[in-house]
Amino acid sequence: MTLILANLPPYLIPLLIFSFGLLWGSFFNVCIVRLPKDESVIWGRSACPSCKSLIPWFCNIPLFSYMGLKGKCKDCKQPISIEYPLIELFSGLMFVGLFLYFGESKEFLSSLVFCSSLLVISVIDLHHQIIPDEISLPGILVGFLFSLWVGNISWIESLLGILLGGGSFLLIAWGYEKISKREGLGGGDIKLLGMIGAWLGVQSLLVVIVLSSLLGSIIGIAIMIFHKKDFKTAIPFGPFLAFGAIVYLFFGNELRNILFPQFNP
Repeated sequence: MTLILANLPPYLIPLLIFSFGLLWGSFFNVCIVRLPKDESVIWGRSACPSCKSLIPWFCNIPLFSYMGLKGKCKDCKQPISIEYPLIELFSGLMFVGLFLYFGESKEFLSSLVFCSSLLVISVIDLHHQIIPDEISLPGILVGFLFSLWVGNISWIESLLGILLGGGSFLLIAWGYEKISKREGLGGGDIKLLGMIGAWLGVQSLLVVIVLSSLLGSIIGIAIMIFHKKDFKTAIPFGPFLAFGAIVYLFFGNELRNILFPQFNP
Protein backbone atom coordinates (compact mmCIF):
# COMPACT_ATOMS: atom_id res chain seq x y z
CA MET A 1 0.00 0.00 0.00
CA THR A 2 2.89 2.34 0.74
CA LEU A 3 4.24 2.02 -2.80
CA ILE A 4 0.80 2.64 -4.31
CA LEU A 5 0.18 5.80 -2.28
CA ALA A 6 3.72 7.10 -2.82
CA ASN A 7 3.20 7.15 -6.60
CA LEU A 8 -0.12 8.98 -6.48
CA PRO A 9 -0.67 12.74 -6.51
CA PRO A 10 -1.66 13.87 -2.98
CA TYR A 11 -5.15 14.93 -4.02
CA LEU A 12 -5.95 11.45 -5.34
CA ILE A 13 -5.04 9.61 -2.14
CA PRO A 14 -8.25 10.49 -0.20
CA LEU A 15 -10.28 9.55 -3.30
CA LEU A 16 -8.59 6.14 -3.43
CA ILE A 17 -9.15 5.59 0.29
CA PHE A 18 -12.79 6.67 -0.11
CA SER A 19 -13.32 4.22 -2.99
CA PHE A 20 -11.75 1.45 -0.94
CA GLY A 21 -14.12 2.30 1.89
CA LEU A 22 -17.13 2.11 -0.44
CA LEU A 23 -16.16 -1.42 -1.46
CA TRP A 24 -15.80 -2.50 2.14
CA GLY A 25 -19.12 -0.81 2.92
CA SER A 26 -20.77 -3.11 0.40
CA PHE A 27 -19.27 -6.08 2.27
CA PHE A 28 -20.45 -4.63 5.58
CA ASN A 29 -23.99 -4.64 4.17
CA VAL A 30 -23.61 -8.33 3.41
CA CYS A 31 -22.50 -8.97 7.00
CA ILE A 32 -25.38 -6.94 8.42
CA VAL A 33 -27.94 -8.90 6.42
CA ARG A 34 -26.49 -12.39 6.71
CA LEU A 35 -24.93 -12.71 10.16
CA PRO A 36 -28.26 -12.55 12.04
CA LYS A 37 -29.50 -15.34 9.74
CA ASP A 38 -26.39 -17.48 10.35
CA GLU A 39 -25.60 -17.32 6.64
CA SER A 40 -22.13 -17.25 5.11
CA VAL A 41 -20.75 -13.79 4.40
CA ILE A 42 -18.23 -15.28 1.95
CA TRP A 43 -20.19 -17.66 -0.22
CA GLY A 44 -23.36 -16.93 -2.15
CA ARG A 45 -24.30 -14.00 -4.36
CA SER A 46 -26.44 -11.13 -3.14
CA ALA A 47 -30.14 -11.26 -3.98
CA CYS A 48 -33.07 -8.84 -3.97
CA PRO A 49 -34.83 -8.94 -0.57
CA SER A 50 -38.23 -8.85 -2.30
CA CYS A 51 -38.10 -11.14 -5.37
CA LYS A 52 -34.93 -13.07 -4.41
CA SER A 53 -33.46 -12.64 -7.90
CA LEU A 54 -29.67 -12.66 -7.98
CA ILE A 55 -28.06 -9.24 -8.31
CA PRO A 56 -25.59 -8.97 -11.23
CA TRP A 57 -22.25 -7.31 -10.61
CA PHE A 58 -23.16 -4.16 -12.53
CA CYS A 59 -26.13 -3.65 -10.19
CA ASN A 60 -23.95 -4.09 -7.13
CA ILE A 61 -21.50 -1.20 -7.55
CA PRO A 62 -21.44 0.81 -4.31
CA LEU A 63 -23.52 4.02 -4.43
CA PHE A 64 -23.65 4.25 -8.22
CA SER A 65 -25.85 1.21 -8.81
CA TYR A 66 -28.38 2.43 -6.26
CA MET A 67 -28.54 5.85 -7.91
CA GLY A 68 -28.67 4.35 -11.39
CA LEU A 69 -31.55 2.04 -10.44
CA LYS A 70 -33.28 4.88 -8.57
CA GLY A 71 -33.41 2.78 -5.45
CA LYS A 72 -35.40 -0.05 -7.00
CA CYS A 73 -34.72 -3.68 -7.92
CA LYS A 74 -33.86 -4.19 -11.60
CA ASP A 75 -36.32 -7.08 -11.89
CA CYS A 76 -39.29 -6.57 -9.56
CA LYS A 77 -39.00 -2.76 -9.23
CA GLN A 78 -39.60 -2.95 -5.48
CA PRO A 79 -37.83 -0.27 -3.40
CA ILE A 80 -34.41 -1.11 -1.98
CA SER A 81 -33.64 0.25 1.48
CA ILE A 82 -31.63 3.46 1.45
CA GLU A 83 -29.67 1.97 4.32
CA TYR A 84 -27.43 0.15 1.83
CA PRO A 85 -25.96 3.22 0.11
CA LEU A 86 -25.87 5.12 3.40
CA ILE A 87 -23.67 2.46 4.99
CA GLU A 88 -21.44 2.45 1.90
CA LEU A 89 -21.15 6.23 2.02
CA PHE A 90 -20.50 6.25 5.76
CA SER A 91 -17.82 3.58 5.33
CA GLY A 92 -16.07 5.60 2.64
CA LEU A 93 -16.10 8.72 4.79
CA MET A 94 -14.96 6.72 7.82
CA PHE A 95 -11.98 5.33 5.90
CA VAL A 96 -10.97 8.82 4.76
CA GLY A 97 -11.43 10.32 8.22
CA LEU A 98 -9.29 7.66 9.87
CA PHE A 99 -6.60 8.05 7.21
CA LEU A 100 -6.48 11.80 7.63
CA TYR A 101 -6.21 11.43 11.40
CA PHE A 102 -3.74 8.53 11.68
CA GLY A 103 -1.94 8.79 8.35
CA GLU A 104 -0.25 5.85 6.70
CA SER A 105 0.48 3.89 9.87
CA LYS A 106 -0.22 0.77 11.89
CA GLU A 107 -2.74 2.79 13.90
CA PHE A 108 -4.67 3.50 10.69
CA LEU A 109 -5.01 -0.19 9.89
CA SER A 110 -5.87 -1.03 13.48
CA SER A 111 -8.53 1.68 13.69
CA LEU A 112 -10.04 0.56 10.36
CA VAL A 113 -10.60 -2.97 11.62
CA PHE A 114 -11.91 -1.75 14.97
CA CYS A 115 -14.30 0.93 13.67
CA SER A 116 -15.57 -1.31 10.87
CA SER A 117 -16.43 -3.99 13.41
CA LEU A 118 -18.25 -1.44 15.56
CA LEU A 119 -20.23 -0.22 12.54
CA VAL A 120 -21.50 -3.69 11.64
CA ILE A 121 -22.24 -4.53 15.29
CA SER A 122 -24.18 -1.29 15.80
CA VAL A 123 -26.46 -1.71 12.78
CA ILE A 124 -27.18 -5.36 13.59
CA ASP A 125 -27.96 -4.46 17.20
CA LEU A 126 -30.31 -1.67 16.08
CA HIS A 127 -32.20 -4.06 13.82
CA HIS A 128 -32.24 -7.26 15.88
CA GLN A 129 -31.06 -6.31 19.39
CA ILE A 130 -28.26 -8.85 19.17
CA ILE A 131 -24.50 -8.49 18.98
CA PRO A 132 -23.08 -11.34 16.89
CA ASP A 133 -20.43 -13.48 18.57
CA GLU A 134 -18.90 -13.90 15.12
CA ILE A 135 -17.57 -10.34 15.45
CA SER A 136 -17.19 -9.65 19.18
CA LEU A 137 -15.34 -12.83 20.19
CA PRO A 138 -12.77 -12.79 17.35
CA GLY A 139 -12.60 -9.02 17.90
CA ILE A 140 -11.31 -9.59 21.43
CA LEU A 141 -8.46 -11.78 20.17
CA VAL A 142 -7.65 -9.54 17.20
CA GLY A 143 -7.63 -6.46 19.43
CA PHE A 144 -5.16 -8.13 21.78
CA LEU A 145 -2.92 -9.14 18.86
CA PHE A 146 -3.00 -5.60 17.47
CA SER A 147 -1.83 -4.30 20.86
CA LEU A 148 1.26 -6.49 20.46
CA TRP A 149 1.88 -5.31 16.89
CA VAL A 150 0.92 -1.63 16.99
CA GLY A 151 2.17 -0.82 20.47
CA ASN A 152 -0.17 2.12 21.09
CA ILE A 153 -1.23 0.32 24.27
CA SER A 154 0.66 -2.42 26.08
CA TRP A 155 -0.50 -6.03 25.99
CA ILE A 156 -1.10 -5.81 29.74
CA GLU A 157 -3.45 -2.85 29.26
CA SER A 158 -5.26 -4.78 26.53
CA LEU A 159 -5.54 -7.93 28.64
CA LEU A 160 -6.82 -5.98 31.65
CA GLY A 161 -9.27 -4.22 29.32
CA ILE A 162 -10.66 -7.60 28.26
CA LEU A 163 -10.96 -8.92 31.80
CA LEU A 164 -12.27 -5.77 33.46
CA GLY A 165 -14.39 -4.71 30.46
CA GLY A 166 -16.28 -7.97 30.26
CA GLY A 167 -16.11 -8.54 34.02
CA SER A 168 -17.46 -5.13 35.04
CA PHE A 169 -20.48 -5.38 32.76
CA LEU A 170 -21.07 -8.96 33.86
CA LEU A 171 -21.18 -7.76 37.48
CA ILE A 172 -23.49 -4.85 36.59
CA ALA A 173 -25.79 -7.17 34.63
CA TRP A 174 -25.90 -9.66 37.50
CA GLY A 175 -26.68 -6.94 40.06
CA TYR A 176 -29.38 -5.37 37.88
CA GLU A 177 -31.04 -8.73 37.30
CA LYS A 178 -31.01 -9.52 41.03
CA ILE A 179 -32.55 -6.18 41.95
CA SER A 180 -35.07 -5.74 39.12
CA LYS A 181 -35.81 -9.45 38.54
CA ARG A 182 -35.33 -8.98 34.80
CA GLU A 183 -32.44 -8.92 32.37
CA GLY A 184 -30.87 -5.53 31.67
CA LEU A 185 -27.59 -5.84 29.81
CA GLY A 186 -27.33 -8.76 27.43
CA GLY A 187 -24.40 -11.09 27.01
CA GLY A 188 -23.55 -9.36 23.75
CA ASP A 189 -22.96 -6.04 25.50
CA ILE A 190 -20.62 -7.76 27.96
CA LYS A 191 -18.56 -9.28 25.16
CA LEU A 192 -18.56 -5.99 23.25
CA LEU A 193 -17.11 -4.07 26.19
CA GLY A 194 -14.47 -6.79 26.53
CA MET A 195 -13.66 -6.25 22.85
CA ILE A 196 -13.46 -2.47 23.35
CA GLY A 197 -11.12 -3.04 26.29
CA ALA A 198 -8.91 -5.23 24.10
CA TRP A 199 -8.53 -2.50 21.46
CA LEU A 200 -8.40 0.63 23.63
CA GLY A 201 -7.00 -0.71 26.89
CA VAL A 202 -8.24 -0.77 30.45
CA GLN A 203 -7.80 3.00 30.81
CA SER A 204 -10.59 3.56 28.26
CA LEU A 205 -13.32 1.68 30.09
CA LEU A 206 -14.54 4.31 32.53
CA VAL A 207 -14.70 6.96 29.81
CA VAL A 208 -16.51 4.66 27.36
CA ILE A 209 -19.04 3.58 30.01
CA VAL A 210 -19.75 7.19 31.02
CA LEU A 211 -20.16 8.40 27.44
CA SER A 212 -22.32 5.46 26.34
CA SER A 213 -24.49 5.64 29.47
CA LEU A 214 -24.98 9.39 29.07
CA LEU A 215 -25.98 9.15 25.41
CA GLY A 216 -28.10 6.06 26.08
CA SER A 217 -29.97 7.86 28.85
CA ILE A 218 -30.65 10.90 26.66
CA ILE A 219 -31.90 8.80 23.74
CA GLY A 220 -33.86 6.50 26.02
CA ILE A 221 -35.67 9.37 27.74
CA ALA A 222 -36.41 10.97 24.36
CA ILE A 223 -37.92 7.71 23.09
CA MET A 224 -40.07 7.37 26.21
CA ILE A 225 -41.33 10.93 25.87
CA PHE A 226 -42.10 10.93 22.16
CA HIS A 227 -43.37 7.34 21.90
CA LYS A 228 -44.94 7.15 25.37
CA LYS A 229 -42.91 4.13 26.41
CA ASP A 230 -41.95 3.10 29.94
CA PHE A 231 -38.65 2.19 31.55
CA LYS A 232 -39.10 -1.46 30.59
CA THR A 233 -38.72 -0.65 26.89
CA ALA A 234 -35.72 -2.52 25.48
CA ILE A 235 -33.17 -0.24 23.81
CA PRO A 236 -30.07 -1.74 22.17
CA PHE A 237 -26.98 -0.56 24.03
CA GLY A 238 -24.36 -1.71 21.51
CA PRO A 239 -24.51 1.46 19.36
CA PHE A 240 -23.95 3.63 22.44
CA LEU A 241 -20.92 1.59 23.47
CA ALA A 242 -19.62 1.90 19.91
CA PHE A 243 -20.14 5.67 20.04
CA GLY A 244 -18.23 5.92 23.31
CA ALA A 245 -15.39 3.80 21.92
CA ILE A 246 -15.01 5.85 18.73
CA VAL A 247 -15.06 9.14 20.63
CA TYR A 248 -12.40 7.75 22.95
CA LEU A 249 -10.32 6.63 19.97
CA PHE A 250 -9.98 10.27 18.87
CA PHE A 251 -10.15 12.16 22.16
CA GLY A 252 -9.17 9.63 24.80
CA ASN A 253 -6.49 11.62 26.63
CA GLU A 254 -8.53 14.82 26.70
CA LEU A 255 -11.62 13.01 27.99
CA ARG A 256 -9.70 11.24 30.75
CA ASN A 257 -8.28 14.57 31.89
CA ILE A 258 -11.74 16.14 31.96
CA LEU A 259 -13.74 13.27 33.47
CA PHE A 260 -11.21 11.60 35.72
CA PRO A 261 -8.29 13.98 36.38
CA GLN A 262 -7.48 12.15 39.62
CA PHE A 263 -6.45 9.07 37.64
CA ASN A 264 -3.96 10.97 35.48
CA PRO A 265 -0.39 11.80 36.53
